[in-house]
Amino acid sequence: MAKQIWLNLPVKEVAKSKAFFAKIGFSFNEQHDTPYSTCLLVGAANFVIMLFEESMFEGFVQNKITDTQSSSELLISIDAESREEVDEFAIKVEEAGGTVFAKPAENQGWMYGCGFADLDGHRWNVLFMDFSKLPK
Repeated sequence: MAKQIWLNLPVKEVAKSKAFFAKIGFSFNEQHDTPYSTCLLVGAANFVIMLFEESMFEGFVQNKITDTQSSSELLISIDAESREEVDEFAIKVEEAGGTVFAKPAENQGWMYGCGFADLDGHRWNVLFMDFSKLPK
């Protein structure tokens, strides 16, 4: 069976995307860097998100890339350790050139988060979840 899972995303310019994600606090596996791709690492388990130049990505999927300005195919969610971390993350995203489309706010009484779009329009959210307030 599968040993690992990773996500692949198309980007217009790998170098600009790498700089954006570095500015908001992500790290990379430099062994997998090429002029056409980079390996973004997320979280303590180093979940892999490969960023591929659009034409290379299209070759893999043999399909048209979704227009992220008019539709979304997925929402990538990452956790935060506190409400303050969510607030700080939103500021970093805007300073790095991303778009916060949902300002930090409470949701359903037990989650606090924000939504942002990266330089290529892929949608992400950052959530602090207080499970002690989860309705029973």
